[in-house]
Amino acid sequence: MDLELKGRRALVTASSNGIGLEIARALAAEGAQVVINGRSAASVEAGVASIRASHPQADLLPLVADNGTADGCAATLAALPEVDILVNNLGIYEAVGFFDESDADWQRLFEVNILSGVRLARHYLAGMLARGDGRVVFISSESGISPAPEMAHYSATKTMQLGLSRSLAELTQGTRVTVNAVLPGPTRTESVEKFIQDLFPDLPPAEAQRRFMAENRPSSLIARLIDPTEIGAVVAFIASARAAVINGAAIRAEGGLVRTAF
Repeated sequence: MDLELKGRRALVTASSNGIGLEIARALAAEGAQVVINGRSAASVEAGVASIRASHPQADLLPLVADNGTADGCAATLAALPEVDILVNNLGIYEAVGFFDESDADWQRLFEVNILSGVRLARHYLAGMLARGDGRVVFISSESGISPAPEMAHYSATKTMQLGLSRSLAELTQGTRVTVNAVLPGPTRTESVEKFIQDLFPDLPPAEAQRRFMAENRPSSLIARLIDPTEIGAVVAFIASARAAVINGAAIRAEGGLVRTAF
């Protein structure tokens, strides 16, 4: 299937590793020009090298900017006045009990997880609407509809992303612009692997991950961590011309973890 992404410019925030890297790789494999973004030159260079190792002809643009800050977003907008696809992937999480979450903790997650996407969408979506074409994708989480008690502040920001995504989608009526959210479940990234290993320090990684899914995410129908490439494939489709009728949606890519039929 040709996703018709050739010639499209895509910005994937926080795309030097993890889920963002695999989203960028999937878009690049389909012929899009992809902006690889990270907070340091070293991380961006590593991300570019990783994609080029699997796709030597990939059209990649490096961008060093911390989009979790107002200054970082301003630098991104100055370097890239227009994009055809915006994937708001940047996000942070931490497992902290509700009574231990300070005001500063809540404000930090709000600044990174919400305001980064707001600042970039405010600029790029306006351009897409003027041109009548474009894609905005927010990477939310299954925690947005099934909140995690050990991550109340994170879950709240992911729920807010769903509302934000739908609100912006309402602005696209009658255009070829779409705004959607994708909700990954527990995904096998380096940070998640470390988090799980810290929970089960005496077990080999594969067994630790199996125990985590069985004990902490028992409702998962796939009963395993999601591979980041699987999320990349979903996002590439949503960002493509083939997904033109999907707009204002929350696309669950969480392995059937959430027990609801809708």
